Amino acid sequence: MVTLNLAYTAPINPAGASPVLTQAQVWEGLKLKVRRAQDFVPVILDCKVLSEETLPTGNLKVTREVQFAAHMNPDDKVKPVTERCVHYAPTCVVFEQEDGSSVINVVSHGPGGEGDLMMTYVFEWRYPVVEAGSVEAKELGEKHLKMAKMAVEGSIDTIRRFVKDGKIQS
Repeated sequence: MVTLNLAYTAPINPAGASPVLTQAQVWEGLKLKVRRAQDFVPVILDCKVLSEETLPTGNLKVTREVQFAAHMNPDDKVKPVTERCVHYAPTCVVFEQEDGSSVINVVSHGPGGEGDLMMTYVFEWRYPVVEAGSVEAKELGEKHLKMAKMAVEGSIDTIRRFVKDGKIQS
């Protein structure tokens, strides 16, 4: 078994980005991403909310079923994945899968002040059928790092587009 742990960070408002996104807008975008993951991450083909509840802590937990593209599974078996998504407003959503894999989406402030926002995704992918140290494990790590970059940057681009289109209020 191999567990791949990796993270990727990108600035939310790099020089020249328009419109400049606020933390509130990015948070609204992450909440939408929980319900419509396919709009944000191309390797997710479909997303269906199964249930939602408010936890004793006051945090919202959404249970959803997502369908990943076939190339994301090393055994090429495509089956829906159930995820529990817990909101930690206004900075973090934790996505946990049944096999113990997880993804954490974090919005943080950089050293430049309030408008200097960063988006980080932290991944823990578990592959019980892949041998640690194998060529396959290395290839999966490289593929997941590219996917992480695409997921972070794609999510930021989608949130910015939704703000421009009025789907997320300014």
